[in-house]
Amino acid sequence: MIELGKRQLLEVVRAKEFGVYLGEKGEEEAVLLPRKQVPEGTQIGDTLEVFIYKDSKDRLIATTATPKLQVGEVGVLTVKEVGKIGAFLDMGLEKDLLLPFKEQSHKVQAGEACLVALYVDKSKRLAATMKVYSYMSSQSPYQKDDWVEGTVYEINKNLGAFVAVENQYYGLIPGKELFGEIHPGEAVKARVLRVCEDGKLDLSLREKSYIQMNTDADLVMEKIEEGGGYLPFTDKAAPELIKEKLHMSKNAFKRAVGHLLKEGKIKITDKTIERV
Repeated sequence: MIELGKRQLLEVVRAKEFGVYLGEKGEEEAVLLPRKQVPEGTQIGDTLEVFIYKDSKDRLIATTATPKLQVGEVGVLTVKEVGKIGAFLDMGLEKDLLLPFKEQSHKVQAGEACLVALYVDKSKRLAATMKVYSYMSSQSPYQKDDWVEGTVYEINKNLGAFVAVENQYYGLIPGKELFGEIHPGEAVKARVLRVCEDGKLDLSLREKSYIQMNTDADLVMEKIEEGGGYLPFTDKAAPELIKEKLHMSKNAFKRAVGHLLKEGKIKITDKTIERV
């Protein structure tokens, strides 16, 4: 069976001036591999690995080019242009891939890198969707404290940032672990906080507290220097203020301040933290 959107091995069943037709042994169905794609020396009966898609006239066609995605896979593709029916993505073939407006989680722009899944739409054409949650797997090989890479694909104000770990596994950076700006499409490196019972991964962008403390202490000192030798608030400040100014939690801030106090680098007054 010739499968749309898949790489597969097919046999050369007949040759024409404009290319060769490929199919499976004993099957009548065949698909054209254009002449410019046919490897030199190809004979009837040879087996070729090709990708199946549709040309501009909506006919099945084969290519020896390697696509950036196959049906059911998730990956990052670049927007080449935005048209009247959606955006067109570069998937490594002569024909660009349509990302319909209704499948966009936000309005994309030319040049933007988007995390998408490849699927076959109702009209039997290849299309992309940014709604990748259902394409994720909970069967990851990762354990607590492993470091992973992934792509943010959705921000939920209540839950946090959804991440496609290695572009295939469920990941979530809980809201309490989000400090600073983060956007859909952004590549992140994160630590596995826990593997949930259902196999999904809770993530953090930060090191373990005893390791992160040194980094946070350096940041506090940097902000003190930028402020002319002091911070205009103490470790009793509101968590929201600390998060806004330093992109860390109040607990992390207090650990960093305690570390700096112990080292004799700062002093705390009623309203400020000052360099010694």
